[in-house]
Amino acid sequence: MGLLVLVGFFVFGLVVGIPIAITLGLSSLAYLLVMDIPAVVMPQKMYAGMDVFVLLSIPGFILAGNLMNRGGITERIIRFANALVGWIRGGLGLTNVGASMLFGGITGTAVADAASIGGVMIPGMKKAGYPADFSAAVTAASSTVGPIIPPSVPMIIVGALSSISVGKMFLAGAIPGILMGLAMMVTTYIIARRRNFPRQEWKGGGEIARSFAGAFWALAMTGLILYGLLSGIATPTETAIVASVYALVVGLFVYRELPLKEVPKILVDSAVSAAGILVLVGFANVFGWILVSERIPQTIADAVLSFTDNRFVIILIITVLLLIVGMFMETIAALIILFVPLLTLATSVGIDPLHFATFAVLNLMIGLTTPPLGVCLFVCAGIAKLPLSPVIIAILPYIATNIFILLLVCYFPPLATWLPSVLLP
Repeated sequence: MGLLVLVGFFVFGLVVGIPIAITLGLSSLAYLLVMDIPAVVMPQKMYAGMDVFVLLSIPGFILAGNLMNRGGITERIIRFANALVGWIRGGLGLTNVGASMLFGGITGTAVADAASIGGVMIPGMKKAGYPADFSAAVTAASSTVGPIIPPSVPMIIVGALSSISVGKMFLAGAIPGILMGLAMMVTTYIIARRRNFPRQEWKGGGEIARSFAGAFWALAMTGLILYGLLSGIATPTETAIVASVYALVVGLFVYRELPLKEVPKILVDSAVSAAGILVLVGFANVFGWILVSERIPQTIADAVLSFTDNRFVIILIITVLLLIVGMFMETIAALIILFVPLLTLATSVGIDPLHFATFAVLNLMIGLTTPPLGVCLFVCAGIAKLPLSPVIIAILPYIATNIFILLLVCYFPPLATWLPSVLLP
């Protein structure tokens, strides 16, 4: 009875459009009341879910990204990417993908990427003669690279849910993220050739050098973050704080485009964003605790293993499940609810936890661009001032491309595990 109430409230909340965090909280509370469990369990489990040291890095990375973005980073990164690939057919589309790859190493969130890059690139591409639906589609698709290339908020969540090192998670996403970006560049080029999109003139090596010099301090943040993690000098939380201080100094004194009077507002905005994530983590932890108490993870594992114990088939089942879930559920909530049950299933057939965690995150990132609830789709369609349907049609080649890369990562584990094994043995 209790489980039926839990699922019923959860599905009802999703259908009527209640925010996912509130849906998780209400459905969990309904379960506790029906099962006559003291309501005090809810704040206890919420606090236990949020009382994880590595989660303190999330506000730090969000703040660092906001400071760098307000401090002139977006335009400099776009200029550098444009100098590298803008002269190729469909160059602004390639620039869009390249900028997202570079920008993702700073913000760690797809929505921030879509809003920041899209706010500049979508109007610029439309002005240069690119179709609005294509401009929005390539922006939405490329924004999913952000949470794959380190740093990554979803991967921090995964580290908090398991014993997997956040540093290893960051490194595990590097190669898949680069492959995703390159594959989307190839897709963009093919579309550009077929539809005869414009290209810019080659501006010479001098422009590459000048644009790199302008973007250097922004790009160096990624190196700072990785050095802190790989050297062992700092934990992810300490690295996030150092990155925030670095971003403040660069914005105020190097780029000089970050007004000091805006810093308090940036602090508040970052705190609100981080609080939203942590509240979601807290409610989802209560929901996850209920699932574990009802033995749902073990039931799922037993049900699948009774059907097959073939590792390749199980990877395919997990992949399809996460792709479907990603169409309807927010990424962090899906991770908190499903990661542990599916990790139990994956490890039972010998799948490396680091490998599983990487393709699970990659899976749910693709969900940010799939209807009906792809958040990045809504953001980019809004910037392009288009209804959702033409953007969905335009993004289909990119979804196919990203699913191809996902399958490569799923069935060739070294793409995720090799770099961490070399740099963090």
